[in-house]
Amino acid sequence: MKIIDKPIYEFSKKNLPLANADPGELLLFKSMDCFSNQIKAEKDLVLYMDYSIANPAAGPVYINGAEVGDVLVVDILDIKVANQGVICTSRGCGPLCDDMEDRTKVVKIDNNVAEFNNVKFHIDPMIGVIGTAPSGEAVGNGFPGNHGGNMDSKLIKKGSRVYFPVRTPGALLQMGDIHAVMGDAELCGTGIEVEGEILVKTSIIKNFELNWPVTETQNHWYVNASDHDYEKAVKYASKEMQRLMVNAYGWDKTDVYLYLSVQGNVEINQACKPCHVELILRISIPKLPDMNPLIR
Repeated sequence: MKIIDKPIYEFSKKNLPLANADPGELLLFKSMDCFSNQIKAEKDLVLYMDYSIANPAAGPVYINGAEVGDVLVVDILDIKVANQGVICTSRGCGPLCDDMEDRTKVVKIDNNVAEFNNVKFHIDPMIGVIGTAPSGEAVGNGFPGNHGGNMDSKLIKKGSRVYFPVRTPGALLQMGDIHAVMGDAELCGTGIEVEGEILVKTSIIKNFELNWPVTETQNHWYVNASDHDYEKAVKYASKEMQRLMVNAYGWDKTDVYLYLSVQGNVEINQACKPCHVELILRISIPKLPDMNPLIR
């Protein structure tokens, strides 16, 4: 097993890999929280943190045999988190940003249970930042794109499989920004931000067109997409889902469109604008046992 524990702050084809790994090899990514562990107590506010080291990810890893035009498959085997995380407000961030105080809430985690004030609930750790290197300019870890990046999908967690387009040799996989738990849309701009470890293994699908990342869970397929504008983001995700379904199911585009209207769901990953540039969403369809998988 290879351990990847050096932070990096952007996705770039120019990043030097920390390690080379064969498909199927176990990889353990050790990540600081999204604040690079700068916020440890309730007196520590986002207002005073160094944003140049925000959203660190561990990596990248060069996956042997991954070539441009392939798909990198990442199986998330486990996520372990520290016994304390933080939730923070940030000025100008989220729909209630005009009616809030600057505040950090420290949340204790014990035996997979978090405690917020007098409320206890089970954690469900997920990965906020994960992806491969883009083909063009570097993209900061705080931003999403068709390479992945800061997708903030609560479904990218233990037991899920995520598919990424390979746009540079070796794919250059990196990940971090663990949340102990996060609600859809992450309204105030943070989940329970926490440091931790992510255990994964990879595989490669050769010569398969993929334009946006796809998440596979036990019962559903999801296309993840993003844009400044909701209508554009939902169109990107819809068109990619349509294309994949036409190829896998053999239906024409119109039948897919009809089906998506009755069995597809649009779900918001991240919508804490205006502090984030992009709206991030996912479109889902249920898995059908008698149909081909979307990606194979």
